[in-house]
Amino acid sequence: MPRKEGQKRKLLVLLDILAHETDENHTLTVPRMVELLQERGVDAERKSVYDDIQTLNELPGSPLEIVQQRGRGGGYYLADCPFELAELKLLVDAVYASRFITARKSKALISKLGQFTSRYHAEELDRKVLVTGRIKSTDEKILYTVDELHQAITKGVQVQFKYCEWSLQKKLEPRHRGQIYQVSPWVLVWESGNYYLIAYTEGHLRHYRVDKMAGVKAVDAPREGAGEYAAFDVNTYMQQMFGMFNGPLKKVTFRCENRFAGAMIDRFGTAPILNPAEDGEHFTMTVEVQVSPQFFGWVAGLGTGVEIVSPADVRAEMKKTLDQLEELYR
Repeated sequence: MPRKEGQKRKLLVLLDILAHETDENHTLTVPRMVELLQERGVDAERKSVYDDIQTLNELPGSPLEIVQQRGRGGGYYLADCPFELAELKLLVDAVYASRFITARKSKALISKLGQFTSRYHAEELDRKVLVTGRIKSTDEKILYTVDELHQAITKGVQVQFKYCEWSLQKKLEPRHRGQIYQVSPWVLVWESGNYYLIAYTEGHLRHYRVDKMAGVKAVDAPREGAGEYAAFDVNTYMQQMFGMFNGPLKKVTFRCENRFAGAMIDRFGTAPILNPAEDGEHFTMTVEVQVSPQFFGWVAGLGTGVEIVSPADVRAEMKKTLDQLEELYR
């Protein structure tokens, strides 16, 4: 091997050793680096390793920094990795929390994330306690479905698919006897651990849960609904909906105990005005929501601290829901 090519390989191997064997709490001495290089089939002398460390530190535009820790037990470690440990933990938690990523794929992705830090930090990414009892998808194809949808959105074309639902046999089966849906995809959104596609069809923007879409493929037809999507606010749409269930859009006024201010802001954001009541213990607020059974369930879950004040028909429907539940459990 020519000396120049051998030197390049040596630098790459040394950098890989520093990336995976060192961090601020685990350093390597130069003699130990020489040993590790030799274990990987690279001959090196101490002086050349010192020169290599200096070369890596002086690479123009490189974010890498190899730091020397002096004193007893000192050595060298790679300070600037592509991700901080806290960032990697955040990504790992997101993978674990994702219902649409299978357990096998989750393990593979987390293993790949571990390659961006030292092996010692990688051990801290093993946070399996987070997935205890969590429902995870068993469909490996969903990642490719998401990719297919992203490509269709980028190209500005329509997609076809079969939309499925769960049967009593715990299988996803196509709705409407395998009807083919053809829609114009505009954006993918993330809600409650699931991906949803916002798409234009039959004069409206609708949403579809991605893990229930089977056989997704792009078709050679230009995407429609540009005007509707230009006037569409994704964040508002998501705030108006409960459990991603559609319903008639109505302005609803609540009367809430002051302790529920945080819950209402978490749900509807900071835009709605919280109007203090005269008694100093309550406030009122008005928001647009899609009224559905899931909406009434959310209100019921807040107990007596939150009351629907208006409109009268929504208040009456809330009472009807509660009466039916009372009759069911009588």
